[in-house]
Amino acid sequence: MAKTRVHNLFVSADGFAAGEYVTLVEPIGKAAALFSRFDGRVIHGIQGVDAPVTVDRALFSLWGQGIGAEIMGRRKFGPQEGPWPDEGWQGWWGEEPPFLTPTFVLTHHPREAISFENGTSFSFIDASPHEALALAQDAAGGLDVRLGGGPSSIREFLEADLVDFLHLAIVPVVLGAGVRFWDELEGLHERFDVETVSTASGLTHQLFNRRARG
Repeated sequence: MAKTRVHNLFVSADGFAAGEYVTLVEPIGKAAALFSRFDGRVIHGIQGVDAPVTVDRALFSLWGQGIGAEIMGRRKFGPQEGPWPDEGWQGWWGEEPPFLTPTFVLTHHPREAISFENGTSFSFIDASPHEALALAQDAAGGLDVRLGGGPSSIREFLEADLVDFLHLAIVPVVLGAGVRFWDELEGLHERFDVETVSTASGLTHQLFNRRARG
């Protein structure tokens, strides 16, 4: 059965998963330290990467496996607020976004869809978590749907009880400010079985698997 999954969500030791703001120069605000141990080369698999197969890289590589669509919040797509400016912004990733699937961007402001030759497309939707997930599941064609962030969007789907799998990577840094991940998620552990793995890099991976609904 198709699942709704979150992968590679980096959270600081004090609970922040993004900076307070996003700019063209700082896509995640003052939170770049969260990605200091991330190897993005492996997101589509560890094959062809000239590096040891570590636990970190093995877990990072799950990001693209079996995914048919993604949902992301507007701040992951770009720094703009309000109505979309007429400036041709197509995301942070240039002409080859890494998603390779239909991708749904949550926004209150309409915009025409964008498509790329590598199979990535961006559709801009004003939808609740349930509505967005239904659209993504239809586009995924029976494969899983990935929730790509940021943390506020993922938290909304968790609050709506729509997440089947959640992979957190706890980073041993203290940010002191930013967007907190854990707020308003009291009792989350009661819905999931949680496994924890610490690695030589200093990361602590937490794998949340949704318990069977009674």
